Amino acid sequence: MQQFWDNISHEFHTPFTNSVLIFSVILFIILLVPLVFNRFKVPGIIGLILSGILIGPNGFFLIQKNSAVDLFSTIGLLYIMFIAGLELDLADFQKNKNKSIVFGIFTFIIPIAIGLPVCLYVLDFSFMTSLLISSMFATHTLIAYPIVTRLGIARNQAVAVAVGGTILTDTAVLIVLAVVSGAAQGGLTYLLWTRLAISISVFVAIVIFIIPKVAAWFFTRLEDEKSAHFIFVLSVVFFCAFLAEIAGLEPIIGAFAAGLTLNRLIPHHSSLMNRIEFVGNSLFIPFFLISVGMIIDVKVILQGPQALIIAITLTIVAILGKWAAAFATGKVFQFSKAQSQLIFGLSSAHAAATLAVILVGYNLKIIDNNTLNGTVVLILITCVFASFITERAGKKVVLEMDTQPEATLYAQRILVPISNPETMGKLIDFAMMIKNHNDPSPVVAVSVVKDDEQAESRLISARKLLDKAIVHAAAADQIIEITCTIDRNVTSGIQRVVKEKSITEIVLGWSPEKTIADIIFGKTFDSLVKQTSQNIFITHLTGPLNVHKNLVLVCPRFAEKEKGFFSSVENAFRAATSLRMDLKLYSSPAVFEKVRQISRVVNATLSIEYKGEIDLASITSLASQFTEFDLLMILSSREGGISYSPVLNVLPKKMSKTFKSRSFVFVYPATITSNAIENYEQEVTGGLLEKSISTLKGMFSKK
Repeated sequence: MQQFWDNISHEFHTPFTNSVLIFSVILFIILLVPLVFNRFKVPGIIGLILSGILIGPNGFFLIQKNSAVDLFSTIGLLYIMFIAGLELDLADFQKNKNKSIVFGIFTFIIPIAIGLPVCLYVLDFSFMTSLLISSMFATHTLIAYPIVTRLGIARNQAVAVAVGGTILTDTAVLIVLAVVSGAAQGGLTYLLWTRLAISISVFVAIVIFIIPKVAAWFFTRLEDEKSAHFIFVLSVVFFCAFLAEIAGLEPIIGAFAAGLTLNRLIPHHSSLMNRIEFVGNSLFIPFFLISVGMIIDVKVILQGPQALIIAITLTIVAILGKWAAAFATGKVFQFSKAQSQLIFGLSSAHAAATLAVILVGYNLKIIDNNTLNGTVVLILITCVFASFITERAGKKVVLEMDTQPEATLYAQRILVPISNPETMGKLIDFAMMIKNHNDPSPVVAVSVVKDDEQAESRLISARKLLDKAIVHAAAADQIIEITCTIDRNVTSGIQRVVKEKSITEIVLGWSPEKTIADIIFGKTFDSLVKQTSQNIFITHLTGPLNVHKNLVLVCPRFAEKEKGFFSSVENAFRAATSLRMDLKLYSSPAVFEKVRQISRVVNATLSIEYKGEIDLASITSLASQFTEFDLLMILSSREGGISYSPVLNVLPKKMSKTFKSRSFVFVYPATITSNAIENYEQEVTGGLLEKSISTLKGMFSKK
């Protein structure tokens, strides 16, 4: 019995040596501490950092900061930078790149301009030491970035500016670090500058030109291997971090570059993005925050007045420099007070790059123990301070955004008829792309079973298929409503569900193959187009949506006069924004002007390139102008519409031949503004008789 208690006592001897116990303790901290701190209105990030102090070598020493802890900490830091690059709205960043550059310059120069004379004349450091420490003031770590993600303002302009400025200033500081390190080890030689320039150039070339092509190929070839997608993304992140390290930069630069590179290939509302954020926010990032606390030693302030003076001075200069940079940026670009405070909060935390700079200087004997301890105190104070400021300013920004909602101007209900398990995933993904995520209404998936003697067995199969649709949507953290119905034919069943569920959009899959019934009676989508009044999307998707780079929107003349034009264009904006695509518009000048107006109304951030008007009759002859990375979206019109022309009837057939291996979508704008369905009892049409009449009308119109 005594041996039993001795074994237990040995397991709980500090520091813990049992890896299972260590991991359990850290997981309990990640689980419980944020919950407790949030109850007291204190950011959970602070609780995790304080927990690291308590369990670390400078606290109760429950856990030793060993290689395993360092590994998870490094992963968490890289994850923060990767998600920052991944969630960056590139269209918005492109729009605000000048602002990011200006903030990057301010947040690099102003802290150095304040810090250099303070270090030289107040703290009496040497020039090389002063330069290194003042460059440390210019760095900042996005330790509070999870707060803006939780508040849903990651795409706010102020956040985009802060993130863009972060990578610019950290890159500049790390280059300064490389220069100072080279000078301390042997002087600023021509060889040093040459090696640095070549290595950075090779790194940029690999990240910009090679990795995106490999990633697009991978996502296309292994479209159904969802777990492999996640592993591939992690591989790219750490490979880019390794490349950055080889190039003489910090790994965080490589992780951020990986996020930017994969930005367009990982839609924000997708199962892959959900997995990435879930794993990072649940495990790796909290682990990093705990490890930051483990290196902090609050006892250093008791080691004499010199350490305390250095700590206070460094902290004041660091906070003052970042405040001045954020304030100057806000004044120059007329940001609101809350946005300026948000930039200040995000950029005022010093952790990763700061540690890198100071530890390198300490190892080179440029920085002494007092400065190292003072820097540790600086990290603690600024991390806590940044979390409070970001939380407070972020809530103010959310309130400001509430006065300018980006929600759609109508209640949106999307219907996805499902019959083929092979196309089910793509249809649901497309529906999620055009869905307004401020609208709580779920996407509706329906399966229609023909009313005959086999209806019961088909109903069971249909429900199993719909269950798979629920799982597919859940992987992207989305809710889908399923319904299964029996009717005399598919068209009639869909029409009934459209009426019962107040549907506004219908997303259909389309195949060029025809059956005898299609020839005689017309295809299902032909009938739905004729007998419904909602926005209809007929999709021909040959590959994964995330590999597309451009949304090519083709509009016929007078398309802007259609009643459903606004909602159709808004859906196109939403799809392009979700997939981080640029919009290329082929239309008349009048349509282009209307699209620009809609862009301003819905506050769209995507880039719109006007390509001029195109003849729909000859669009197939222009196939060489479109690449496999273009998603072609054609705004068609129902017969009788103001923009209708007979060529629209034969265009789908032509497209299926010329663009067989390309993705395209036909959009039929709504013909009424309400959800009412006219001619609900109308019989299914669209067979030989109606097609003959349409053909005759086309012949006479050509004459």
